[in-house]
Amino acid sequence: MEISALLVASVLVALLVVFAVLRAVRIVPQARARNVERLGRYSRTLQPGLNFVIPFIDRVHPALDLREQVVSFQPQPVITEDNLVVEIDTVLYFQITDPRAAAYEIASYLQAVEQLTVTTLRNVVGSMDLEKTLTSRDTINSQLRGVLDEATGKWGIRVNRVEIKAIDPPKTIKDAMEKQMRAERDKRAAILGAEGQRQSQILTAEGDKQAAVLRAEGNRTARILKAEGEAKAIEEVFQAVHRNDPDPKLLAYQYLQTLPQLAQGPGNTFFVIPSEVTSALQSVSRAFTETLPRSSAVRDRPATDELGAETAAEVARAANAAAEAVADAAEVTTAIPTKSTRTRTAATGTAGLDRETGD
Repeated sequence: MEISALLVASVLVALLVVFAVLRAVRIVPQARARNVERLGRYSRTLQPGLNFVIPFIDRVHPALDLREQVVSFQPQPVITEDNLVVEIDTVLYFQITDPRAAAYEIASYLQAVEQLTVTTLRNVVGSMDLEKTLTSRDTINSQLRGVLDEATGKWGIRVNRVEIKAIDPPKTIKDAMEKQMRAERDKRAAILGAEGQRQSQILTAEGDKQAAVLRAEGNRTARILKAEGEAKAIEEVFQAVHRNDPDPKLLAYQYLQTLPQLAQGPGNTFFVIPSEVTSALQSVSRAFTETLPRSSAVRDRPATDELGAETAAEVARAANAAAEAVADAAEVTTAIPTKSTRTRTAATGTAGLDRETGD
């Protein structure tokens, strides 16, 4: 019996020792911290790693996370300067820098940070109208961070960033803003369309202007070239006429060559033939056989007393051409219809006689 009682007492003592050892050893993970109270008073803060405490005397509080934490608060109603209620959703980034202050300086640092954020947000947004609130997120974030960092410094908390996640105006305001934006887009679209049309018309007018200028320049150049060509042709004919030393008798020969062409028109009903055709031919023949007087245009040509063989050949060809012209005139006269035909003869140096023939 005594042996059994001693064995039980030994086992109990061993268990108590093991339990005491387990209570004396504390392992703290990395980026964590635990506050220790000894007899109800703050003693120290356990650092990451293996730590020893006095069992049943030291009290170890739950671990505090020293990493940067993100807290998203519920949307809070905020009244703007123009008396519009908007719902603002915020996100807070903070980090515990002093575990002792975070545990003993404030009862609940998360609730305190949330309420301080809402209060500061209402103060900041209350001095802005809706349009400025929607476009001044960076300003609101900076002011919130400055106020929160200053207030939470004594709580052992550092506020790194404060972000406005969403700003929701009332539904009626949303509809009005959508209509305004739609009107602005329609206005910009109309302006862009008008600008495009104006540019198109300007470019078209510029193209027409350049085309008209180019056409005018082309016509001017063509007319100048044509006039230069005609002037050169007239000059060549003029020089050729003067080089060949013409006289008035040449007109009679030209007249005889023109006679057949007078009857080629379909509306011609009469034909004029000189009465003394034989005399005209003799005059033409004498004009080509006699020696012509020299003109001023051929003063530089060498003087000759007699016609050479080439000149005689030319005279012969001219006589043959005159005879053929007279024959053509006679054929044209016989081919003219007898209805309402008039033949007018003119006597050289005498009064003309008109004779009319009909059916």
